Amino acid sequence: MRQSLTLFELNSLVREAVELTLPDSYWVEAELAEARERGGHCYMELVQKDDLGTALVARASARCWRSVWMLVRPHFERVTGESLHAGMKVLLQVHAQFHENYGFSWIVTDIDPTFTLGDMARKRQDVIRRLKEEGVFDLNKELRLSAFANRIAVISSETAAGYGDFCNQLAGNAFGFRFNVTLFPAVMQGGRTEKSIISALNSVNADADGYDCVVIIRGGGAVSDLSAFDSLLLAENVANFPLPVITGIGHERDESVLDMVAHTRAKTPTAAAELLIDNLEHTLDRIEAARTAIVNHVNGRMDFERMRLARVCERIPVLFSLVKTRRYARLDALHERMCSSANRILTAERVKVDRLRSAVIPAVSRKLTAENHRLELLSQRTEAADPARLLKRGYSITLHNGRAVRSASELKDGDLIETRLGTGNVVSTVGKQ
Repeated sequence: MRQSLTLFELNSLVREAVELTLPDSYWVEAELAEARERGGHCYMELVQKDDLGTALVARASARCWRSVWMLVRPHFERVTGESLHAGMKVLLQVHAQFHENYGFSWIVTDIDPTFTLGDMARKRQDVIRRLKEEGVFDLNKELRLSAFANRIAVISSETAAGYGDFCNQLAGNAFGFRFNVTLFPAVMQGGRTEKSIISALNSVNADADGYDCVVIIRGGGAVSDLSAFDSLLLAENVANFPLPVITGIGHERDESVLDMVAHTRAKTPTAAAELLIDNLEHTLDRIEAARTAIVNHVNGRMDFERMRLARVCERIPVLFSLVKTRRYARLDALHERMCSSANRILTAERVKVDRLRSAVIPAVSRKLTAENHRLELLSQRTEAADPARLLKRGYSITLHNGRAVRSASELKDGDLIETRLGTGNVVSTVGKQ
């Protein structure tokens, strides 16, 4: 019969072979496909991709026991500002371990945060480079923050302490400025940060005319969550936004790509509120300075005009006397010219009247003589046509109702008629003919 081994014996041989052939520790570069904590230990899945970054060329499991992890983790997060997560490149010190029951694993004894920091910096610089190549890196900075900016769109977590600090700072300003703050809730930490903030920006953009600026604030979160604000897509959205964007998402020493492309970066939410208050205070100072300048200019102008008026008043009597003398002289000259002109006109009119009178008298005499002769002729013709003379010559006039009868047809039986003769009248009654 063939000699056989138990599985435990076989695994023991493998463990001895691993311990003999790989006794040292090694520094290895890898990308985290997964990193999770359980029972105080950290379990990692390490991968290596090809040059195109698409196909896997190697995969391994790694573990960091609690005794080491409790020391390594705080140091790593303090230096890098981030916690271990999938997609991060790390430099690990590992040694090989094969356990009869759990199989092979790389045991992590140290993590070099400077390697990860360098990789993060490279990614960050790549994002900055792409933004500059697109020509949008300083685009939002070129916008002008309104001098009267008080309609504020805030993107923040509704329960964030930083949002409360921001609102309290605005409401309690010493100048009594009033701000209209509208909150657009967003997730400010974790994997949904980028998508959530972009969605809030789109909501603000839909009513961009209703706001003067956008404030993105974050307070109370871990420093390790700042990596979400180095996103290229989020930075592009902020850089191209039509309103000035003010950020207050980190601490003094932490500047994200989002801070770089924003119009103005504030250290904290409270500092962002102070910036808006200072902006209105500066505007108020300019208004007060303009008011003072106007008042001073008006007062100076009034003083100048008073002095000018006083000098004019002093000169008025002299000027009036001079003007009065000139006007009187002009009136005298006009009076003499009027009198002389009137005399000339009167003399000419007298001559004209005399000529007319000399011509009128003979004409009137001739006219009167002609009219008298005409009257005599008319008188003769009137006397010749006098009915009384005709009656004396044997003619008669028959009247009916006071009117002369010219035809017998005008009369009827029984009509009274009057016949006037040269001497006397005869009244008759018309009989049958």
